[in-house]
Amino acid sequence: MHSSNFLKVIKDVIGIPMKFLVFLGTVRDSTPPNPPRLGLRVAKACVSYYKEEPSAELIDPLDFDIEPIFKPYFSYSRTKAPSCLQSLAEKIKAADGYVMVSPEYNHFMSPALSHLLNHFGSSIFSYKPSAIVTYSAGQWGGARAAVGMRTFLSELGCLPVSAMIHIPKAHEVLADDGSFLENVDSEEWANYFGRTFTQLKWWASAARNHKHESDPHTLIRSFKRDPSQRNTPSNHLDEKT
Repeated sequence: MHSSNFLKVIKDVIGIPMKFLVFLGTVRDSTPPNPPRLGLRVAKACVSYYKEEPSAELIDPLDFDIEPIFKPYFSYSRTKAPSCLQSLAEKIKAADGYVMVSPEYNHFMSPALSHLLNHFGSSIFSYKPSAIVTYSAGQWGGARAAVGMRTFLSELGCLPVSAMIHIPKAHEVLADDGSFLENVDSEEWANYFGRTFTQLKWWASAARNHKHESDPHTLIRSFKRDPSQRNTPSNHLDEKT
């Protein structure tokens, strides 16, 4: 791209506010003996961190009426996909980055989060960064779930930034609206969140700007037809005929 045209594109891109999606990884309406939907206050804290630009939108799996029999969005014809999946796919495509909030289930991420994300192919997540946020009512803060989330998100193409957020005993840190409780050092916690979310913003800005200089989707084709597209090349020339 000619330098003057590239600068014009970058100027136009900079004028468009960035936006992140905060995916909440729980559908449980109670976490006895703690307050209901502990993860919701964690997700709200993530959303509130981006008060201006970039903005952030909460994606709550309870807001999506997904059919009980699993069928991913990309398996539907363009006119037959459920409206909730169509709407979310458009939001995922338009977002500049993602925040994944999850509790820990058997040392892994929430099945509610993986189930929702598995409805979409990696091509609409790819070449954008993500951030991992885990929590628990106990002392570990869901840290073990984050290990598997790195692999999962990398396969989706939205590589996680190096810094992560883990919140042990989240009910003792965050209020129902996502604000920090009076008994904790809110400045220290804000700085802790900031390390991860500043990385996310930096990488999101870099990825978006560079995409307009060199669109990765034109350089590397996405696997959209069938699983065989992932196969290694044939070992024998005669197998092509």
